[in-house]
Amino acid sequence: MTQPSGVFIQSTQTDPVVRAGAVIRTEYERLHALLTPLVEPQPTAGAGDGEGSGTGDAEGAPDRATTASPASASASVTTTATTGVVGEIRRHLRASAETLHAAAAHAPESRLLVSALRIARSALDRHVDALDAAGDSASATAAAQRVEAVLSVHRAVEEDVLLPALAALPGGVLPPLVADYGTLLRGGSLDTSAVIDVRPVPREQRHPLVFARYARLAPGGTFTLVNNHDPKPLHKQFEAAHPGAYTWDYVERGPAKWQIRIGRPNHRPCT
Repeated sequence: MTQPSGVFIQSTQTDPVVRAGAVIRTEYERLHALLTPLVEPQPTAGAGDGEGSGTGDAEGAPDRATTASPASASASVTTTATTGVVGEIRRHLRASAETLHAAAAHAPESRLLVSALRIARSALDRHVDALDAAGDSASATAAAQRVEAVLSVHRAVEEDVLLPALAALPGGVLPPLVADYGTLLRGGSLDTSAVIDVRPVPREQRHPLVFARYARLAPGGTFTLVNNHDPKPLHKQFEAAHPGAYTWDYVERGPAKWQIRIGRPNHRPCT
């Protein structure tokens, strides 16, 4: 039996979901690598064997170097191991919440999905707090295992459900949102300026840039778009994508410079 000729092949060079998925996957794999030493702790070198166990001098007295409290040593190692991974996980959660989740939260098609992710995020925050407060290797391992389990669910939902939902939104917002996500992961900050001047921006990047900025707006927030012409096609896209859920007010009407104040109203549109 011959196979249908119309086989869909995702290209890592052009498909935004595939490219975004690669970025998300790389970050989760990095977090997994950081968690692995806590999830699967290695036995202490020399523990349990007869050699190098600090039996002391010829008189049988214990070495001073080996008389430290095992609990104290364990707590010290645990604190060192958890501090870095806790910080990285929190950075990831903040980055995804302020970019990918924030954009999807305002779209009717993905609003419930983000609500579910936020519920899981609350549980994850509790596990991360427990990992941060762990006072010994056993409690750190237990907390790290719970963190990894919930992170695995987050990864699956974000890759398989959230990214396709964002790619389906009008305006091509997924690539700039992923770029913003990467900026926050690197410790940078997002452009929250009240004015976006797209005149120096290549034409094909203007609409995604504006939609991504709108996606991050809190209810009641606004920004001013500056352009060299009346952006009527962009206005039509907004009306199709967010009917009743945006404001569009002309501040300046050319002829060489156009300014439009775009906002997100406090109320949600009736659906």
